Order: sequence, then C-alpha cells, then structure tokens
Amino acid sequence: MTEMAPRPLPLTRECPLAPPAEYARLRAEAPVSPLALPDGNVGWLVTRFEDVTAALVNPAVSAQRTFQTNVSSVTLTPEEWRASGFGTSFIGMDPPEHTRYRRMLTGQFTVRRMKALAPRIEQIVDEHLDAIVAAGPPADLVRDFAEPVPSLVICELLGMPYADSKQFQQHADVMQRLERSKEELLDAMTGMAAAIRTLVQDKRAHPDDGLISGLIQATPGDGVPLTDDELVAIGNLLMIAGYATTANMIAMGALALLTYRNQWETLRDHPETIERGVEEILRFLSVAPFGLPRTAKADTEIGGQRIRAGDPIVLSIESANRDPARFDSPDLMDVTRAPRRHVGFAYGAHQCLGQQLARMEMRIAFARLTRRLPDLRLAVPLEEVPMRSDMQIYGAHELPVTW
Repeated sequence: MTEMAPRPLPLTRECPLAPPAEYARLRAEAPVSPLALPDGNVGWLVTRFEDVTAALVNPAVSAQRTFQTNVSSVTLTPEEWRASGFGTSFIGMDPPEHTRYRRMLTGQFTVRRMKALAPRIEQIVDEHLDAIVAAGPPADLVRDFAEPVPSLVICELLGMPYADSKQFQQHADVMQRLERSKEELLDAMTGMAAAIRTLVQDKRAHPDDGLISGLIQATPGDGVPLTDDELVAIGNLLMIAGYATTANMIAMGALALLTYRNQWETLRDHPETIERGVEEILRFLSVAPFGLPRTAKADTEIGGQRIRAGDPIVLSIESANRDPARFDSPDLMDVTRAPRRHVGFAYGAHQCLGQQLARMEMRIAFARLTRRLPDLRLAVPLEEVPMRSDMQIYGAHELPVTW
C-alpha cells in the first residue's frame, strides 16, 4: 500500500446529508490510511465496507480504546471518570467480560417486550403529533417530536418516571457537546448516574416489568447478580444510546425525506415501503461522525495493511455504508431499495442490542408522520438548518417545518 502521511479524521461536509467527500477518495486510493488523532496518537482509518465488517469480527481487534477520536474541549482522567459514578460501559469490553453482559441484556431485549412496547410507542408518537397539529405551523421537529419521543420510549423501557425525561435529555446534551467545561461535564455525568442509581434502588424495592427490574432479577451464567454499580453503568449506556442516537436518526431521516421530496412522497403514498424506507435511512445517513474506535490487541492485517498491537483503529460507519462495492448508487437515497446488510448498527459481537427497538420507533414515527402531516415541508432552505457539527452525535439542532 502506498505510504502516506497521517491525516486527521475527515469532518468537513459539502452537504449536511452526505459524509465528507474525502471518504470517497480514501475508499478508492487508501482504504486503510494513517490517521492523525487529536490527542497526538497515530492510528488507522478504515473506510471500505468489507474491511470495516472484517475488523468488527477480528479477534485481534479490541473494543477497548486508550485514545480520543474527537476534538473536545476537555477530557477526564480515569480517576475523575470513576468519581463521576458513570461506571464502565460494556461496549468497551472484550469477551469473556463483554459476553457476560451481552447475554444478560439480550435476554431483556426480547420479541415479547418489543411487541409489548409497540402500542405505547404509537401512543407517544400520536400524542406528540396531536400537539404539533393543535399548535399549528410552524414547528421544530427536533424539539417537538424527534427528541421527546425516544426519550419517553426509553423511560418506558427502563421503568423510569416520565417526569425524569427532560432532565436526562439535558444531561445527555451536555455530555455530547464538544465544547463544555469540566465542571459542566462532571455535573451532567454525576447527575445522570445519581438518578439511575436512585432508579436501581427503587426497582430493587419495587420491581416492575421494566428492563432494569429484569436485570436485577436475572441470574447471570456465573451466578453472580449484577451490582448497583454495574446496573448504573448499563442504565447510563441505555439512556445515551437509546435516546440520543434514535432522536438524531429520526431528525436526520425527516430532513433527508423532506429534502429529497420524492422519497417523502413515496413513503406517504406507499406506506407498505416503510420497512425498506427505514433501512435506507439507516444506511444513507449516519450520526457517528467520529466512527467506531478500536485497538489492535495483537499484530493483524486489515485490508492488506499490517496493523501492530496497540495501534488505534477507527472504523468509519458512514463511509462503509456509502461504499459502491457494496451498494449500487450508494449516494442516492432510495426508500424502495432492496435492503442489504449495512453497518448502521455495527456488526458482530458488538452489534447494537437495541436495534430492533430503534427500527420499531423509526417505522412508527415515519409512518405516522407522513400520514398525519402529508404536506409537511421544510420552513427554511437546507443550508439554513443548524446542524450538530459541534456534537459527538451528529444531527440537527433544530428542524423548522411547516405545512
């Protein structure tokens, strides 16, 4: 492979709905390229679909990381992280430790629980659409729909009081910002962790049908029940992943559908296409601009490039899902496209546990949105929509719409 100097992660977008153009060149010329990380480390950026999926199942590639992929105004020391009460996320663990947590959580994301949630998700979506219609145009689809719906759904899943949803949204927002003080970050983390700990203690005393109660009552394979600290770490992860990513995918999906009007009209006029439409939104768009961080735990090879043990690796989801070697006309949004496996939810042992819940929320949200507000349109030009380029999770800060 041609030697090249390490370059920073591509972040500059010519279009808010497209990945940085640099990814197309890298896929063609240097699919595994030297990466200059903002913390001074040098690693590897993986951009092709085949190489990304291979890395995600490569036993020599660890989910643990000791480097930073985003340019943030502040980072925490390990001591400060532990003091926050936030705990250690199992998504940064490898087997067998990761396997223990994943098996327990897989047992909670059951088909029965997802089916039981569907009527409540429909009710939450309908209530917010009722409020939007009653208030009349214009509306902010982020504030009025994309954020509150998944926030309330995750409360329903965990067995958390709905009154806490706004506070959790605020904590999650602070944690996602690239520019915040250490005090702001620690306040948000300790606030969320403390609230989750209170929830865990309440569910120990008053169990219900929620996921936290299910985890408390579950018996792991090793026979050792989860501690409060472990449950807090899981609860924190589910709040961030289950709320923030889904909220931004709903907002970005709506923005794309309203920008490419024929796609909105297809979903509106042919509701039977909703499942394919959601898969296309998940492929076409990404809320992960900083990729999936990994570390080589042994010497290995990815895409013909030798990687040494200890090297940082960043897997670009948004580049992989636009790879023409995998998808025909990948830069074209087509909600009738016959779906092929994408990596919107990663792949392998670390594939997103909540993917079926996210799919269900998006299907219900877009099916009802297109039916209830068939003439919905952007109230400002695409270039005037304020995007979340200042956040770890990409999306839109606001989505002004009218009808």
